[in-house]
Formats: sequence, C-alpha cells, structure tokens
Amino acid sequence: MTRQFLDGELISVLTTQPLGGALDYKAPVGGCLDGSYVEVPLGPRKVLGVVWGPGEGKVDASKLRSVIRVCDVEPMRPEMKTFLVRAAEYTLTPMPAMLRLATRSPGLGDPPSMRRIYRRGSRETPNRWTDARRRVVATLDEFGGLAFTLGELTETAGVSTSVVKGLVAQGVLAEEESPRDQPYPALNPRRAEVALTNEQTEAAEALVAGVRAGRFGATLLKGVTGSGKTEVYLEAVAACLKAGRQALVLLPEIALTEGFLDRVEARFGARPAEWHSGVTTTERRRAWTMVAKGGAELVVGARSALFLPFRDLGLIVVDEEHDISYKQEEGVIYNARDMAVLRGSIASAQTVLSSATPSLETWANAESGKYARLALTARFGAAVMPEMRAIDLREGNLPANRWISDTLARAMKERVEVGEQVLLFLNRRGYAPVTICRACGNQIDCDQCDAWLVEHRFRRILMCHQCGATRPVPEACPSCKVKGRMAPVGPGVERLAEEVRGLFPDARLAVLSSDLFGSAKDLKACIKEISEGGADVIVGTQIVAKGHNFPLLTLVGVIDADLGLQGSDLRAAERTFQLIRQVSGRAGRAERPGLALVQTCQPDHPVMGAILSGDEEEFWRAEAAARRGAGVPPFGRLAGIILSSRDAKAVVKAGKALAARAEPLRRIGAEVYGPAAAPVARIRGRHRVRLLVKAERGARIQDALAEWLAQVKLPASLRLSVDIDPQRFF
Repeated sequence: MTRQFLDGELISVLTTQPLGGALDYKAPVGGCLDGSYVEVPLGPRKVLGVVWGPGEGKVDASKLRSVIRVCDVEPMRPEMKTFLVRAAEYTLTPMPAMLRLATRSPGLGDPPSMRRIYRRGSRETPNRWTDARRRVVATLDEFGGLAFTLGELTETAGVSTSVVKGLVAQGVLAEEESPRDQPYPALNPRRAEVALTNEQTEAAEALVAGVRAGRFGATLLKGVTGSGKTEVYLEAVAACLKAGRQALVLLPEIALTEGFLDRVEARFGARPAEWHSGVTTTERRRAWTMVAKGGAELVVGARSALFLPFRDLGLIVVDEEHDISYKQEEGVIYNARDMAVLRGSIASAQTVLSSATPSLETWANAESGKYARLALTARFGAAVMPEMRAIDLREGNLPANRWISDTLARAMKERVEVGEQVLLFLNRRGYAPVTICRACGNQIDCDQCDAWLVEHRFRRILMCHQCGATRPVPEACPSCKVKGRMAPVGPGVERLAEEVRGLFPDARLAVLSSDLFGSAKDLKACIKEISEGGADVIVGTQIVAKGHNFPLLTLVGVIDADLGLQGSDLRAAERTFQLIRQVSGRAGRAERPGLALVQTCQPDHPVMGAILSGDEEEFWRAEAAARRGAGVPPFGRLAGIILSSRDAKAVVKAGKALAARAEPLRRIGAEVYGPAAAPVARIRGRHRVRLLVKAERGARIQDALAEWLAQVKLPASLRLSVDIDPQRFF
C-alpha cells in the first residue's frame, strides 16, 4: 500500500535541483501520497519534486514551508524509486540528476491541455450520402467508435475538413473538447500470424515462456544479419501484451524508428508510443503521462525511455545492444544496456539483448550462464550471408587522392549496370579530416578544442566534431595569409562521393551521414527512398550499419577497414569487427546474393581474419582471453575520472591532489593511473585531465570511489565526472 501523508505532516521531497538530497516540507492541504509529484517553494522559486517518504525532522518544524500543490499525474511507483536509487549508486550520480532523467516530460506540472475530437453523433445518417461522407462514417465504425482529431480523421478517411464539419452540423458526428493526453490505440497481439522458421520458432517460444513466467530473466538473442531477430522478439512483445503488461523496445538510432514502427503497426494494428528527441513536446508529454497510467502498452524509444514511469513493465528489448550510442557520455553517464538489465530485475521483467555482433560484456555473461542465449544461424527465406573478400591495398597501385580500388570499381560497375545497389562505407563524416596549408604547413584547428577542423564541402564550412563550432572555409591560410594553398588531407564521405561521381557520372548517388540532414524526418525520408530503389550507389558513415534493409543492395565496399584499429582503445578490435560485420550484412538480404569487399592494408591482422572467415565465436574467445589476461572489462573493473576547468594549472593540481589520496582505492587492491591530459585535452575551452582506476572484477569499486572523491574539496570552477565502465577514452 502506498503511504498517505496527511495535511501538515512532515515529508521528505527530492527535487530536481542540485542540492545533494531530499528536503523536509509539510504536506499540503488535502495531503499527498508517497511518490506524488509536487511543486514546492525553494527560496523565491517554485520547483518540481517527488515525495520521497517521511521527513527526517532535522529542521525546526515551525520553519518548514508547505508543498504548494500536488501535480495531476500518477505518483512515482516504489519500483521506479528503487531503480533511480540503484542506478545512482552504480554510476555515482547525485539523486537530483537522476530525478531529472525521470521527469523529462514538458509541462509535467501543468494541467492537461484540451483539443477538439470527433466521434459518432446521435444521428445515424445524414440528409444525403456521398462517397466522402461514407468514408468518414466507415472510418469511425472500423475503429470501434474511437475519437479522432480533425487531422487524423481527414487523413484516414481521405476527405476535406468541410466534409467532417458538414457531418457535425447534421449531428452524424459529435465535436467535443477532450484532454490532449489520450491513451494510445489498443494493440492487438492476435492480429497477425507470422510464419517463422524452425529456428525462429524455438527462440520465440523460449522468450514467450520467460514473459509468461512473470519474472526477471536476461537473454542474448544472437542472430546473423537478416535472420529475423525482430520477428522473434515481437512474439515476446505479443505475449507481454496478452499478459496485460507493458513492453519497451530500445533502438540505437532515431533513423531506425520509422521502418520499425511500420512493422509494429503491421503486426499489432496500431502504432506504439514513441520516445526520442525527434518527437514533439506534446507527444512527449502524452507518452510520459500514458505510460504512467497504463494507456501506452508498447513504447519504442531511445536510451532515455528507460526512465519512463511504466505502470507494469514486463519486457525490455535492447535492439543492436552492442551499439555505442547506448552509452550516455554527458551529464548522467550511464550505459542503457546495463541499466535495462537493472530495470528488468527490479520490475520482474524479461530483458532481451538482441544483436548479430554482441558486446563482449554480453557475450561473456551468456557464456558464463548469467544470461540465457538464443541463436539464429541462418538468414530468413531465400537470402544467404554475403561472400566476404579482402582487397589488399598493398598489392594495388592506388593513385594519390583515390580511395576506390580498381577491383572495387569493377565490381561496382557490374552491379549498377544490372540495376542493383552498391554501398560504400567510410566511418568519417565530412569531406576531409584535416585541412592543411601547402605554403607553411599549418593545419587549421578549433579555437576552443584541441582538435582539427573537418571540412564539410557540401555545406561549405569547417566544423569541430568535438564542440560543433563552424567557420567558413578560408581562401587564405589563417597563419601565413597565402591564398589558394589550402588543401584537404585524407578522405571523408563527401570526398568519397565526389570520387563516385567521377567514376559513375550517370549513377544516382545518396550520401548517408548524420550531419547532412536537418531533421530526423529528412533522414527517414532518404532511407525510405533508398529502400525503394531510389539510389544506385550509397556512400555512408556508421549510420548505414544500423539495421536498415535495402532489398536491392548486393555489394558492400569497406573503403578503409583499418581505420578503427588505430589508437589505444581496448575495444578497438571489438568495434572494428562489429562495424564491418554489421555493414557487410546489409548486402544480399533478399533473393540476390551479396558480396562484401574489404579494402585493407592489413589482411593478415587477426581481426581481418575473423571478419573474412565469419568465425565469430573464435573471435570472441580470442578477444575474451586477451581481456582476461589484462584484467580489463568484462573481466575487471575500470572507472574514469574526468576533471575539467578553464584554468589548466588548477585542473592539473586537482588531479595530483586526488592521486595523492588514493588510499581508499588501494585498500580494495585498485590501481590509479594518472593524472594525465585527456587525449582531447581541451573541449569548449575547458582543459581536461583524466585518471583511470583499475580493480578486480569483484571489487566494491563504487564505495571506494565515493570515499576517495569525498576527501577533496574542489573549487566551483572545476568539474568532475565519474565514468563507470568507460566505453571510450577521449
């Protein structure tokens, strides 16, 4: 039972303000519930908070202020409180920051806004029937008398607004004012029977059994690209809906949502709730409110959807669970894959981690038996896995400023001539990564970051990929002032597209890079056009690796397969393997066989051997052995400490002070490396220093870190971030 606090009773309220913890207030007139969202006074301001339990009584009750009002939304459930507390403890995040993640609904404290809706009226027939009027009435009848907005009704029935208004005037339709936050259309889990292969059926039955059990379980759903993993986990979604519980599907990229939403609608008869940055503020509020009330059965969203206030969450699916975009690296630093498992365990929900190339952490958990494992080894239907071949760039005579080898160009020509599509992959945005002056050797860098400016020729700008600052491409060198000697060095996708135009002037070309689209809607439209055959050659960055299905695509060319192996990142081999296998898997997903050509200067590298042979298990075993020997994740613990300040001396001094007081870490056997300048030592004008903490897998690293960091009082001008299980070192 949720506790009721009476008028004037002492309560504790956690606010979204950076104050450390909860504050004591008096319950308002009429009382409130534990978990109620409330508006409270804080100095001269009114701020949002959540009733976090009884007050602590550390302040004289006569000095306490009362809650201003209780918001008209469902109280936070105990399960959600537990999730926020445990996530905060794991990531070492202050609770107010965690609460901000859970209250990202615009106008949460506002009363519901109203809108006009239309439903069947008191009169059965109009004075005269027309085809348009029949379509309107048939639409309403087809959806069981559900209410429509004017825009929804006119679009669905294919009529003008005047037709609807005319039916209202005659009483055939009723026009009403209704709260904007309406429940989402009911999903029908029995609507469509999907034909599955024997492998898919076995995997689906295992997931469905887990959902029906109503308890927590984590499962790796590993299937080759095109094997139908989506249809398998949608069977688990259907079982969850039949059980009357809610489901959440996380996707790594907004661009993936449109095609996925179409599949959900075809499967269940209606579209689910969406939660990502491309959704309007009105729809975000509606989604948040309906999730809490149970009026949204299924949510499809980005990583932040994990913090929605589900009423009864029974299933979480993390699609493409290996994707690095699940790691939030600013503000509250967390990995949505790990938080999904945590939330599932608290909610007694099944958690499905789906991927063709799982993260080593997930693979190791499945290998040890901590997670269940389901495998799909074959593509669905007539499709087969693409043939993989290496193009050894050491043996060719690739001219300077050329990036497409003759072998790849010939293969492209063959495919384009028969109406098939070609995809060229290069994981570099822009035209060129460096712009250099051939007169004095100056390389143009960012004023605020220690990073080179990247030329984006399509937009005629230079851009910093750290802070986003832009400037026009200069005619003269900013250093020596000589004109006409600025030159691009190295390729980006725009430069590659320029080369494609020179080789295939008649081919229809599409460039897929996140920075080339003004909105998610534009990107979705471009992907849809490509999937319908609207391009012959596609040039793209890693965005092309994320779950797209292009039926006519039969050739993939990886331009620089060695690019990801550069640097000292402990996950470089894993990410290179995942990315190239995922990109190659775009080829031959329909009846036509696919081919992937991988351009490399290191064809004998173990990673290249694993990519070309397709022996994924051997790669994971070798990578796991190397990580285990080094004592690094998933066989050890790492934590990154990032200090930043506009004062370079102050940040170095603070780093040394921390390193000198590392006794709490040494007590658990941890090692502290640093302080050292971060690989990107300055971002947005702030100098950055990193320390790295390494400990054994079973060490209580969070407790030791908290004790360690509490010893040093940092000035307000200096920021400190803790990154548990860092994914990148920059």
